[in-house]
Amino acid sequence: MLQQLKHLKLFAIILFVMIIAQSCQTEMERKTYSSFEEYPTYDGNDLGLTYTSSKSILKVYSPAVDSMQVHLYEKGNGGKALESRQMEIDINGIWSIELKGDWKEKYYTVQVHHHDKWLTETVEPYAKATGVNGNRAMFIDLTTTNPKDWKNDKRPNLTSPNDIIIYELHVRDVSIHESSGIEHKGKFLGLVEAKTKSPNGESTGLDHLKELGITHVHLLPSFDFSARSVDEMNTNASYNWGYDPQNYNVPEGSYATNPYDGAVRILEFKEMVKQFHDNGIRVILDVVYNHTGDTEGSNFNLVTPDYYYRFNKDSTFSNASGCGNETASERPMVRKFMIESMKYWAEEYHLDGFRVDLMGIHDIETMNLLSAELEKIDPTIFVYGEGWTAGDSPLPETKRTLKKHTPQLNKIAVFSDDVRDGLKGSVFDEKDTGFASGKVGMEESIKFGIVAATQHPQVDYEKVNYSNEFWANQPSQCMTYVSCHDNHTLFDKLVISREDATEAERLKMHKLAGAIVLTSQGVSFLHAGIELARTKDGVENSYKSPDSINQFVWERKSEYKSHFDFYKNLIQLRKNHPAFRMRKTADIQKHLSFLPTQDLFVGYQISGNANGDEWKNILVLFNGKNEKRTIDIPEGNWSIVLEGENINENGFKKINTKTIELPAIGAMILVEK
Repeated sequence: MLQQLKHLKLFAIILFVMIIAQSCQTEMERKTYSSFEEYPTYDGNDLGLTYTSSKSILKVYSPAVDSMQVHLYEKGNGGKALESRQMEIDINGIWSIELKGDWKEKYYTVQVHHHDKWLTETVEPYAKATGVNGNRAMFIDLTTTNPKDWKNDKRPNLTSPNDIIIYELHVRDVSIHESSGIEHKGKFLGLVEAKTKSPNGESTGLDHLKELGITHVHLLPSFDFSARSVDEMNTNASYNWGYDPQNYNVPEGSYATNPYDGAVRILEFKEMVKQFHDNGIRVILDVVYNHTGDTEGSNFNLVTPDYYYRFNKDSTFSNASGCGNETASERPMVRKFMIESMKYWAEEYHLDGFRVDLMGIHDIETMNLLSAELEKIDPTIFVYGEGWTAGDSPLPETKRTLKKHTPQLNKIAVFSDDVRDGLKGSVFDEKDTGFASGKVGMEESIKFGIVAATQHPQVDYEKVNYSNEFWANQPSQCMTYVSCHDNHTLFDKLVISREDATEAERLKMHKLAGAIVLTSQGVSFLHAGIELARTKDGVENSYKSPDSINQFVWERKSEYKSHFDFYKNLIQLRKNHPAFRMRKTADIQKHLSFLPTQDLFVGYQISGNANGDEWKNILVLFNGKNEKRTIDIPEGNWSIVLEGENINENGFKKINTKTIELPAIGAMILVEK
């Protein structure tokens, strides 16, 4: 018996030594990675916090740090930690801890020891709820954040991405002015208040969007962004668009009625989505995975130092974003984070699409994997982004998700700066003009936009402003637009670039540009307020300008009533007639043919009941010249349905002549049934 005890004791000592040796070996491996490519990866889907009422498990990826602690707090801000606990690491580089008991509505941070020092405690990147200003993560039961009947929330019907008409807005802008008549000013809930009116009795907010007829709202970044931009404890002190991410999986607290309780912002974001859905409008989130608002002090860098970023040869942070850093989407765990984050928003918040900021910074493989994963959730989820960078990148150009690489993308659309600047002039030269504002030489760029950057035998690609070949395989890959949150509003651009024109002439230019966008193939994209001839008082980059610059002044809806009606009727025209939203390049090539181009004139015919349209033939004519002009047209029994700013799908009058007089700076549409 004594001999057996000795053997057991010896065995225990050997086992203990083996454990210590393995721990030391793991410690050594953790410190001696020669490159990020040697970092281990993790395939599990449980990073971040997994909460239950009996226990919570926290897992954080960080292979190369020496130690990691979790600090537990009673509140989301203020007060000392209740306690701190050591986390343990495994061979996949995952630090984890099991916290027994119910920690609901308590808060936590993590802190790592790296290169002989403790870094600043921070929120782990996968956090799904935070306290005020996003400085502490929250233990939360997400099932308690669902609005009434959330399980029955359904995405509005969408047959094809070509049917999409997007309206890009900032959460705060629509409701903040007194003229909005909206109670929850600047909040998620303010966007979906019903029966709101301006002082002149015009519908505002949600009812205005329904009246306009758009299919999707695109929300500028609405995840938790830096408190240096907007302090959630004093939301009226500053304004920001939100392109400085802090916590990617958490709604922005300044848009919630109570930013201190992490559950409130989640519930109200979901309620906003549900109300939009109930009113037939889908919701798109603007996501900014290409950079972080802070660099050295970002959550990514304080948890897994340097791994999430690209670097120049001199070891400085590379900066293709123009914001001080750029993320490394090609690295496995960065790619994993991006994909899992967007899947989380699609599943937990029922979002219908994503606009990817500076998508050209991300690698093509990651974007295609992302698209495939979202398609599994719902094939109607729509992804699009900017096919460019703001500077050079260490990522080889051949791997970047650039506009010219769109043919390599799977069900991802890209903005067409070709038609944007072809219509109004370069966004980099405020005095430059385009087709709608009287510049000769933009005709092929307009034709390029009309066919949604696809291949067409009648487009002379050598004369297109930015692209010398087609870049969209199918029209659904092209975002057709003339303005967005960046740069001047269309109204302000026309005021600045055409100082010599009268306001009446500039409004004609404005409507002509809108007519071209909404009758072109591809996916239509509108900047919020374009239908109200929105102005920002000439401010070109209003990302941190005050409400007085960015707000909707709803009295403009009465002042520019005919302008609003024109855009509303154009949208309805597009929705009623599938010929303007053909789904295949081959159909565009078959059914759409251009008339001979002239200076400041582009015209085309859509024939053969294209895409099942009830109209047999459609003739679309655009005159950018500030005088009437007579154009030869194909023979037929035509009925005029759009002339200048007037739209009537039943037709104003019938003609059977071989020529027609076009209005100055205007559009005309004729149809044969």
